Amino acid sequence: MVAVHAALAGLLLGLVAAAGAAERFQYLALDPTRSHVDFEVKVLWLVGVHGRFGSVRGMITIDHFRNAATVEAQIDARIVAMRNRNHEQWVKSAEFFDAAHYPQITFVSDAIPLQRLQAGGDVDGVLTLRGMSKRVRFELVKPDCPAASGDDCPVEAQGSIRRSDFGMSSRRGTLSDKVELSFSIATRPMPGDRQP
Repeated sequence: MVAVHAALAGLLLGLVAAAGAAERFQYLALDPTRSHVDFEVKVLWLVGVHGRFGSVRGMITIDHFRNAATVEAQIDARIVAMRNRNHEQWVKSAEFFDAAHYPQITFVSDAIPLQRLQAGGDVDGVLTLRGMSKRVRFELVKPDCPAASGDDCPVEAQGSIRRSDFGMSSRRGTLSDKVELSFSIATRPMPGDRQP
């Protein structure tokens, strides 16, 4: 009888823990229609060449127990908008993003304190580009709106990477090694049937 009570108690504790875990996490989908990533590289260190990735997908996981969030973003390197069509083909070519062989650029953040979403600050994580993964740091911009939920107030971040860190070493005499990146991330609730 004692063993039965112990087993039932263990089962109840497991159910309570599972219920608590279900409430602990909240999942938000990145809204691909309102999220975008811009990039700029300088030619002759003077003239900026701008582009925008047109498809950003992913998820933000909010851990209410730790008061932190993690971001997983997938950027489609095949969908790029620039002023010049020749430039679009060039940045997608093997010389730059090599979108034919590496169509996805991914970023997975470390845990971000929720307070930092309101106050701004550093965001560290791993960027995978052209099949190479490197640790990077971006800076969250303090939002203008009172509550940066990503719904009515997108989360903004910016930073830079070095082309050479990801195997892009051509045209060093005319093209800056530094690539500036800026993110504008809007979110929407994730349907229950699509949550992890």
